[in-house]
Amino acid sequence: MRNSMMFLFCFASQMLVYYFIPSTAAALSLSSQTDKLALKEKLTNGVPDSLPSWNESLHFCEWQGVTCGRRHMRVSALHLENQTLGGTLGPSLGNLTFIRRLKLRNVNLHGEIPSQVGRLKRLHLLDLSDNNLHGEVPMELSNCTTIKGIFLGINRLTGRIPKWFGSMMQLTQLNLVANNLVGTIPSSMGNVSSLQNISLGQNHLKGRIPCSLGMLSSLKMLILHSNNLSGEIPHSLYNLSNIQVFDLGLNNLSGSLPTNLNLVFPNLIAFLVSTNQISGPFPFSVSNLTELKMFDISYNSLHGTIPLTLGRLNKLEWFNIGGVNFGNGGAHDLDFLSSLTNCTQLSMIYLFNNNFGGVLPNLIGNFSTHLRLLHMESNQIHGVIPETIGQLIDLTVLEISNNLFEGTIPESIGKLKNLGILGLDGNKLSGKIPIVIGNLTVLSELGLSSNKLEGSIPFTIRNCTKLQKLYFYSNNLSGDIPNQTFGYLDGLIYLGLANNSLTGPIPSEFGNLKQLSQLYLGLNKLSGEIPRELASCLALTVLGLGGNFFHGSIPLFLGSSLRSLEILDLSGNNFSSIIPSELENLTFLNTLDLSFNNLYGEVPTRGVFSKISAISLTGNKNLCGGIPQLKLPPCLKVPAKKHKRTPKKKLILISVIGGVVISVIAFTIVHFLTRKPKRLSSSPSLINGSLRVTYGELHEATNGFSSSNLVGTGSFGSVYKGSILYFEKPIAVKVLNLETRGAAKSFIAECNALGKMKHRNLVKILTCCSSVDYNGEDFKAIVFEFMPSGNLENLLHGNEDHESRNLNLNFTQRLDIALDVAHALDYLHNDTEQVVVHCDVKPSNVLLDDDGVAHLGDFGLARFLHGATEYSSKNQVISSTIKGTIGYIPPENGSGGMVSPQGDIYSYGILLLEMLTGKRPTDNIFCENLSLHKFCKMKIPEGILDIVDPCLLVSFVEDQTKVVESSIKECLVMFANIGIACSEEFPTQRMLTKDIIVKLLEIKQKLPC
Repeated sequence: MRNSMMFLFCFASQMLVYYFIPSTAAALSLSSQTDKLALKEKLTNGVPDSLPSWNESLHFCEWQGVTCGRRHMRVSALHLENQTLGGTLGPSLGNLTFIRRLKLRNVNLHGEIPSQVGRLKRLHLLDLSDNNLHGEVPMELSNCTTIKGIFLGINRLTGRIPKWFGSMMQLTQLNLVANNLVGTIPSSMGNVSSLQNISLGQNHLKGRIPCSLGMLSSLKMLILHSNNLSGEIPHSLYNLSNIQVFDLGLNNLSGSLPTNLNLVFPNLIAFLVSTNQISGPFPFSVSNLTELKMFDISYNSLHGTIPLTLGRLNKLEWFNIGGVNFGNGGAHDLDFLSSLTNCTQLSMIYLFNNNFGGVLPNLIGNFSTHLRLLHMESNQIHGVIPETIGQLIDLTVLEISNNLFEGTIPESIGKLKNLGILGLDGNKLSGKIPIVIGNLTVLSELGLSSNKLEGSIPFTIRNCTKLQKLYFYSNNLSGDIPNQTFGYLDGLIYLGLANNSLTGPIPSEFGNLKQLSQLYLGLNKLSGEIPRELASCLALTVLGLGGNFFHGSIPLFLGSSLRSLEILDLSGNNFSSIIPSELENLTFLNTLDLSFNNLYGEVPTRGVFSKISAISLTGNKNLCGGIPQLKLPPCLKVPAKKHKRTPKKKLILISVIGGVVISVIAFTIVHFLTRKPKRLSSSPSLINGSLRVTYGELHEATNGFSSSNLVGTGSFGSVYKGSILYFEKPIAVKVLNLETRGAAKSFIAECNALGKMKHRNLVKILTCCSSVDYNGEDFKAIVFEFMPSGNLENLLHGNEDHESRNLNLNFTQRLDIALDVAHALDYLHNDTEQVVVHCDVKPSNVLLDDDGVAHLGDFGLARFLHGATEYSSKNQVISSTIKGTIGYIPPENGSGGMVSPQGDIYSYGILLLEMLTGKRPTDNIFCENLSLHKFCKMKIPEGILDIVDPCLLVSFVEDQTKVVESSIKECLVMFANIGIACSEEFPTQRMLTKDIIVKLLEIKQKLPC
């Protein structure tokens, strides 16, 4: 019986093999083909040469980056990075159903993440970071229940963080850094107990940090920097006993730091809360975090003394307490430095922008030999620089400028041969510049300015061949500028030797400085002529030679060779010549000072000489001519010399020639007067019945377009004040410069935009003129009502004639201007037959009449849109060029971006913030990480009075009751919030014009009288 059973079992097994194995193999083969097609069709996508191994000569499992399983020959991993693969991820990606690891990092992918990624049920790791993907994180990704790591950093993903992340119970790593995510951090994320890394930095997240994150006991990295998070750091986060990196910098967090960090974060590696509003005492117990490697609490409002127990942090590498306001100028402020000498791994120390007093102790030489950066600038440290500084041989940056150091520069500084930046500016250092400075051969920046240094410039400076910036100004240096020294520094970009007692000529070797952009030699005792060799410094933008003893002629090469010059100062010398007309050719020159020399002859009138605010000629008694504003005497014509009597034959010849010439001239004049003029195209304003004006009338109305009538210039032309009998009030004539690209289109756009529109807050167009001038050249101009109070730009910042700004432009007036412009935009966007997008809303295009009513003008870039009036997705148009002015251009209006009414709202929001702060969006304080929008957003509500323009509060100074002060502050915050809401990065988040008007009216009602 048993044998019979065995026989049946073997027979059945053979039959199974016979019937089913072939079909299974076929199925596997078909599945493999599916994987191959999924790879080939979508992941090479037009770049066949980028993956040469992906061809038919190899099995797809042998292709670069592909790993297959042993049993099924299905793709189990795909790993490609740092290549120019390109293309998109298509739906066939979902066919790789056996894949566990999908890593396509930095391979130039674009498009959206396909929803089919949710079919990859076996997926453990998804890394698509460092690409150009956009769109939202697909919700189908929640189906990948086995996933453990998601890396989507550095793309352009938008939308909110999906709440379903809270259901992915195996997720260990979540990296969405550097995207455009908005909204809040979902509290459901605290349910994913397996999470070890949360990286959400560099997004637009707001709201509070959810307390639920404190439940993630396995969390090692929490990176939330560079968002808009607010509120206090949740106390629940102090339960994260395994945390190693804690980075909450660049947010709007408030409150104080815990004092028991040693109990909270025993495994902390990096603790960063820089650039927030954290307040309270220094966390003394941080000294117990013996695993700590990075400690950064910069730019906060902490107080107290620095503990003397920091030496316990023997693994500390980074110590940053800059910009916190520690210290009180006392003798013991720096006592804590002795404890830092025990931190043998310390490589970076930042103590800048505090109030530390006392002297720098000799024990500084006992710091770690790994120390590379030492920043102690902008404190009150006094005494001498200790010789022991030379023991820090690995230093690459030594910045101790803007302190009270005195004595000489120590010779031991010559031992710091790895030094790249040495900043000793703004102290009280005396004596000579040590010769050993030439040992610092890798220096790129040397700052010794604003001290009391004396003696000559050491010739050994020639050894510092990598120097780019050299600051020696405002000392007592003397002697000649050494020959065969600066010629070796051919990488110099900035050279400042001004305000010393240097003598002799400018060395001809300065001509070797081909990269030099700024040269300051003013206020010395230099003499001789300007060397011809300077003509080789083609990159020069600033040349300051004022206050010396230079003589001779002003060289012609300044105008013919140095075409990049923006500032030229030759004042206070002994130059004696005419002013070369070549200087008119310097198109970038905006400041020219030739005062107090011995110049004579006619002053040019073009280029920089056409602007009274740009030139200074005082102290040259023998000049004449120039533009009328200079009020110089006219240049006298030299009388013709008397000739001897001409022989009779010569008189006959002269008469014949003269007759021929007169005949030719007469024929030309008759031909010109009788020829047909160019056919004039009828402008839109004429079609609508406006008065017709001629070129001659406008020429007469503006005194021949005189510079004395010039009231402003723009990108496409100039505006002149004038008067015509037809119009009761003065007019403004905008003359288009038709040589400028786009000027003709601007003329048509502006005539079309304003021809049919009538609104109290739009500049009223009176007529357009399309004609020819007296030379027969095309002439186009637009005539507006003249606005006697000027534009908002000049009222806020002063005009280009350096007249001071209007200090009486208070908050009430600015609020009225804001309302006027909002009404104008509401009319353009919602109340016209076609939606009009202005495309260039900025202060210089906001003009005020006698009553202070604001009018929006300059429609040269305006666009007409079709469709619904309020903001629909269809109500936009693609622009092939960037439209607008830098600082006011909305982010979406890049090349090929969408032009829509929301773009005007963005520009309007920036305008409001500029009115609030008195700062232009292009102010020098704003860099890559800080914009006018973010600057204001970081300061509200508590710091609102720190950022407002003081002139804005002039009318409220007399009444300083707490009730009034509180009411004003509330109104300022409301005004700031409107500007911030209008200038949000994403168009859909910006306010509507009607809502803006309602909010501004609400402020006006609350504002104290």
